[in-house]
Amino acid sequence: MTPSTPTPLAPWSVPGMAQDAMNYWVDAWQRSVLFWDTLRERGNVYVEHTQSGKPPVLVFDFDIVLDARQFERPANYALLRIRPPKDHPTLAGMRPFVVIDPRAGHGPGIGGFKLDSEIGVALKAGHPCYFVSFFPDPEPGQTIECVARAEIRFLEKVQALHPEAEGGPFVIGNCQGGWALMLLAAARPELVGPILLAGSPISYWAGVRGKNPMRYSGGLLGGSWLASMAGDLGHGKFDGAHLVSNFEQLNPANTYWSKLYDLYAKVDTESGRFLEFERWWGGHYLMNKEEMEWIVQNLFVGNKLSRDGVVVADGQLRLDLRNIRSPIVVFASWGDNITPPQQALNWIADLYDNVDEMRAQGQTIVYCLHQKIGHLGIFVSASVAKKETAEITNTLDLIEMLPPGLYELVIEDTQPGMANLDLVEGRYVSVFKPREVSDILALDDGRDDEQAFEAVKRVAEIGQAIYDQMLSPAVKAMSNETVAQVTRAMTPARMERWMVSDLNPAMWPIKWMAQAVRAQRQVVSADNPFAQAEQGASQLIEKTLDAYRDARDAVQEQWFLSIYQSPWLAAMLGLPADRAGTRARSVSAAGQALARSQAQSLEAGIEHGTPLDAAMRMLIHVAADGSGVDERPFQLVKRLLAARGDAGKVKMADVKHAVRLQAMVLMADRRRAVAALPKLLPDAAEARRALALVRQIAAARGDLDAGREARLAELQQVLGLEAAAPAVVPLPTPAPAADAEPAPLAATARSRSAARKAPAKTVRKVA
Repeated sequence: MTPSTPTPLAPWSVPGMAQDAMNYWVDAWQRSVLFWDTLRERGNVYVEHTQSGKPPVLVFDFDIVLDARQFERPANYALLRIRPPKDHPTLAGMRPFVVIDPRAGHGPGIGGFKLDSEIGVALKAGHPCYFVSFFPDPEPGQTIECVARAEIRFLEKVQALHPEAEGGPFVIGNCQGGWALMLLAAARPELVGPILLAGSPISYWAGVRGKNPMRYSGGLLGGSWLASMAGDLGHGKFDGAHLVSNFEQLNPANTYWSKLYDLYAKVDTESGRFLEFERWWGGHYLMNKEEMEWIVQNLFVGNKLSRDGVVVADGQLRLDLRNIRSPIVVFASWGDNITPPQQALNWIADLYDNVDEMRAQGQTIVYCLHQKIGHLGIFVSASVAKKETAEITNTLDLIEMLPPGLYELVIEDTQPGMANLDLVEGRYVSVFKPREVSDILALDDGRDDEQAFEAVKRVAEIGQAIYDQMLSPAVKAMSNETVAQVTRAMTPARMERWMVSDLNPAMWPIKWMAQAVRAQRQVVSADNPFAQAEQGASQLIEKTLDAYRDARDAVQEQWFLSIYQSPWLAAMLGLPADRAGTRARSVSAAGQALARSQAQSLEAGIEHGTPLDAAMRMLIHVAADGSGVDERPFQLVKRLLAARGDAGKVKMADVKHAVRLQAMVLMADRRRAVAALPKLLPDAAEARRALALVRQIAAARGDLDAGREARLAELQQVLGLEAAAPAVVPLPTPAPAADAEPAPLAATARSRSAARKAPAKTVRKVA
């Protein structure tokens, strides 16, 4: 006799509600045990990481190439070389990648603590990778200049190790590593190739009213003297935990509730990810007081990097960011509340009044704006690594080829219906759209509010002088190394970790209870009314904390503006009524003079050049419709070079030089440049081949529109050629084995544009 199936209880009956309550209570109790066990493991990870010297949290193996602690002017920095995985060996001649992680309270490694990361993307492409790391404690007497000198030696070493690579290394500056990279590129422009500023604040005063409260902190705290006092209390060292605490206060809902509740609600699946991230988030590092003072006074409060120029070398050298000659790529996000797009981009408007000045300086700047990713997601998110970082990496040669000017990188998805972000060959297409400096300014709500920060800067200078003369000696006298170490250990960020670890005997039973719970885990169903009520309560708590944050930020903004926008304060401080734009006008005059000089020199080269110069001039002329530079023609150029077997005669460096030169020639005098083409291509057969090649490359992005057809017809008439069937250069396509499926796109020589029409069976995932 088979047992009868029990009759299900009605969900809203008393017995049904009792059963739901019992199921929820068991699940909630078990989650509580697992939650505290995860926090116990976090504490153990923190203790183990601290005792091991807080090594970088990189997931990749590495070797130390240079240790700056052994330099004549030592710094707590080191150059690491990442060991390539066996399935992605380094390819000969590839450009090296160098990642500079932020030293902003945490330890190094955030740029490579996942396989899908900036480093992971570069390794998969066959690039040699280096990482600029640092140690927990600064060297005695270490200054920002010591760090900069060490990083310059690192870049010199990378170049010496890869003499065969075309161009300088591609250097990535994450967050605070971005301003360090800009200093290096301005001091030694020849040491870097293209540079990427990922979530990097350069214009610290910029922002939008009601959205970016962090920029008001310096003024509300009275300037830079508190950072100096923290350094004095730390016996000459500034505790990075203070910076981390400031970041956490930006989003109290996440700090005090959401992060922990998400772990509690999904403890069966989230504990591994939580522990992985917390290993980095809880690894607080130290700076010398002098280093932190330099950063606060010159950057956070002074905003000198783009406006006034930073002075280094004991006051003997003023660094100007306009000295940078390499292309600059800026990656920012609208979802970033630490480095909003205005702080990442407004320095461009500080340096250049218009794009003509940028062209006169020979500078190329590309920016890319993500719609929603948060600050850490710029360096951590796998989706960003698989899309934005991968596209920037794949188009580095094209970025170097862009004519001087300002561009926005727009990444078009050719497979928008695909939810999986694993790369498909040709799925994403990069288009570089020309922009003006006015487009950068349009991202802001106006720059009048930055006038208040001039008053903050002056108040900070006065407060710093008073502190240095009157208070600093007394604070130093009260501090010693023992007191400093105890004070650091008792900070909330550290206590919440070491107190909830196996160092605390009260946590020992949690481990045994967690083992029993995992053996008898009972997960409540998603439709349980008590579980749904729990989620509703969590959402209410988040909204309440968000409301508190918004009210707090609004009040602080109002306080700041009422104090520092006061005309009485400006008069007391002796500030001019309007300082904005003074430097921009003087730079504009110098830029216009340089532009006239360049135009005169370019005019002399209009009627001279090689067949390669002629072909590039023709291609740029045909594509000049204002729609931007598409990567597909460039990818076709690379494949055509390989197909022709001209690698020893025409190199990519030659193509880059020809494109940039001919773009400037066309800007100088387009009509004369086009009319002079017969002098560059006197042979009719060669002219016909060049025109056919230009047509083939121009069509790589799709069918030619009427405008491009008209410009091709114009070139044909100028060259005196009769209409003929366009010749095409054959492209090699390896034949598949008899018993094999058609080769995947990554293994064929098809253009990226072909991926749009590729059958479904060509789609594959990249491991």
